[in-house]
Amino acid sequence: MSPSEIDAPLAQAAQGTLAAEEVARHPLPGMAIPDQVAFSPDDRLITYLRSPERSLVRQLFVFDPATGEEKLFVSPPDGGTTEENVSLAEALRRERLRQREIGVTTYTWATRASRVLVPIKGELYVQDGPGAPLRKLVAAGGAPILDPQLSPDGAAVAFVRDAELHVVDARGGEPRQITSGARGTGKTHGLAEFVAQEEMSRHHGYWWSTDGKWLAFTEVDETHIPIYRIVHQGKAQVGAEAEEDHHYPFAGRENARVRLGVVSASGGEPVWMDTSYGEEVYLARVHWLSGGRLAAELQNRAQTWLELVVFDLATGARRRLLREETSVWINLHDLLRPLADGGFVWASERTGYRHLYRYDRDGNLVAALTSGAWMVDDVRGVDEKNGIVYFTATAADPRESHLHAVPLGGGEMRRITTEPGIHAVTCDHACKRFVDVYHATNRPPTVKLRSIEDGAVLATIHDETDPRIEALGLTPPELVSLTSRDGETLYGALYRPPAHFGKGPFPTIVYVYGGPHVQLVTNGWNMTVTMRPQWLRSLGYLVFMLDNRGSARRGLSFEGAIKHRMGSVEVDDQVDGVRFLVANGLADPARVGVYGWSYGGYMAAMCLARAPETFKVAVSGAPVTHWDGYDTHYTERYMGTPSENPRGYEESSVMRHVEGIRGKLMLVHGLIDENVHFRHTARLVNAMIGARKPYDLLLFPDERHMPRRPADRIYMEELIRDYFVRNL
Repeated sequence: MSPSEIDAPLAQAAQGTLAAEEVARHPLPGMAIPDQVAFSPDDRLITYLRSPERSLVRQLFVFDPATGEEKLFVSPPDGGTTEENVSLAEALRRERLRQREIGVTTYTWATRASRVLVPIKGELYVQDGPGAPLRKLVAAGGAPILDPQLSPDGAAVAFVRDAELHVVDARGGEPRQITSGARGTGKTHGLAEFVAQEEMSRHHGYWWSTDGKWLAFTEVDETHIPIYRIVHQGKAQVGAEAEEDHHYPFAGRENARVRLGVVSASGGEPVWMDTSYGEEVYLARVHWLSGGRLAAELQNRAQTWLELVVFDLATGARRRLLREETSVWINLHDLLRPLADGGFVWASERTGYRHLYRYDRDGNLVAALTSGAWMVDDVRGVDEKNGIVYFTATAADPRESHLHAVPLGGGEMRRITTEPGIHAVTCDHACKRFVDVYHATNRPPTVKLRSIEDGAVLATIHDETDPRIEALGLTPPELVSLTSRDGETLYGALYRPPAHFGKGPFPTIVYVYGGPHVQLVTNGWNMTVTMRPQWLRSLGYLVFMLDNRGSARRGLSFEGAIKHRMGSVEVDDQVDGVRFLVANGLADPARVGVYGWSYGGYMAAMCLARAPETFKVAVSGAPVTHWDGYDTHYTERYMGTPSENPRGYEESSVMRHVEGIRGKLMLVHGLIDENVHFRHTARLVNAMIGARKPYDLLLFPDERHMPRRPADRIYMEELIRDYFVRNL
């Protein structure tokens, strides 16, 4: 079906609404703001990536709080990184990072030196502070350069090339290879394996010691995992040029074999750390603690326990510092903060909510720092001199995030940010000031420098009005709460049609994600610039979002309700959301649709199949249709293995419920999706054919899991709009 095939009266009704180009365009209105904010090592300067023309092409800028001036720090040579000039390996890393931006895409300061590393177009550049020339350190050529990192003292840069770890002097010279034995064997040294990047949020496979003398690194062996081949069906070429081979660890199957070694920054034989438990474990995190101690977080495959251990660098022997156990699952985090005395700040969900704890160097609990029926989001700074930990949390409202302070020895906490909404915070090294990226549903993001003592504004870094906001006439959604059939409080957001459509009831479209580790409904500007709901509301639809049980930032019990039974309680909660709308005269019960992507695509299909009395139309993007076809670390965390939980896997499969489908279903998928393979949609299509159920199919031959090309995105938005207009 093409946009021109839409019925004439319906096409007329769509006049005067948002253009598809605006719905598909990135950055979103008001969101072209400073990103990757960092303080220079001496805290005098603030750096960030920004696009002056509000596009995806970014440059590196520096802001001087003393003068209030912003200057260009690094402009990318020849336009910098683009979607077209990155290697396949880097393109896949960008997928794992969900990164769309081009130009200068990342940078890092040395911890203790005025030196910045800037990777651009597969080459490495360094700059010795503002005003210094940009120097090319390593040129492109041969195998791509992956994951470059400055040493903490700024004296050297490490990177992975052709499966081996290399180090180069930051002043210049030839890189030297410091690991060996992986190249040509199918193994890699210094790179994170697929599930580490995609599911553990561990994007590195090596770590500099704090003194810059050592590198801890992973050896990854995936050669025993069968190859899953992806063919680029849309290319003119055939054969190897149009094929990708991936060692994909399907649920219940073998994982990559990962071991942890330590090697001198000047090279030599590595020492391998003892990570053997007599059962399979994941290397979840690696840390260097004070005093040059190497630590790691090791997690069992079932993800019901995690140990923080330290190693003897000379022998590789390990010693346990602490152990976390749960009957639900362990959610990994990045909240460990080493202390100068060898101790550390740690986070745990042992009470059902993530809170902070202080431990000594031997793993003995010193103090519980926070508590309550709310959760800590992140640790933003530790002021050891004054004994204060700064962190963001949901204490005020689970739909908001605020900066708080608590004594390092335990005691009463205080809230620093006061404006309702979301505060994304970067503290300076001295914990005197912080950069606050603040936004709310009715307030586009601003970036301000504030005092950490009382939150007073010291300087405004970014507070520009994006003309697109007024031009597009965007209306913030209304945040609501409701009670599920069994008494659980759920949070939702309403996008009402313009007043000229009347007071309702309206044809209604539910936008769903519904899976763990994600929260859709917040008091944030991202809600207002979620463009497809804005477009659909302008056409006369009521659009509704609801964070069902299983969603993030509500505690382990709320999230853990889906354990071993995905696609059940989530659907019940979404049905209760629609019932709430109907009871309040907002939704027409005969005209309710649903759409989502990834887990949301799975949910859209499950809503249509398991609740056909409620949902009449579904657009299912990149759905996981059977969990035996998804990866180990994610799937087994929630479902166990297929052999342990066969009934759960069967009941959670969309194919199990196809007979119940009575409404219209559109399936959308990228054919080179290496995360949720097109195989998921193909299996569902087979089930639909077997049940003699009609379906519609929208394919993108050159897209992965996250559609990127503007033409594809515009086309997709037009067809999704038309599908709802025609069928709802």
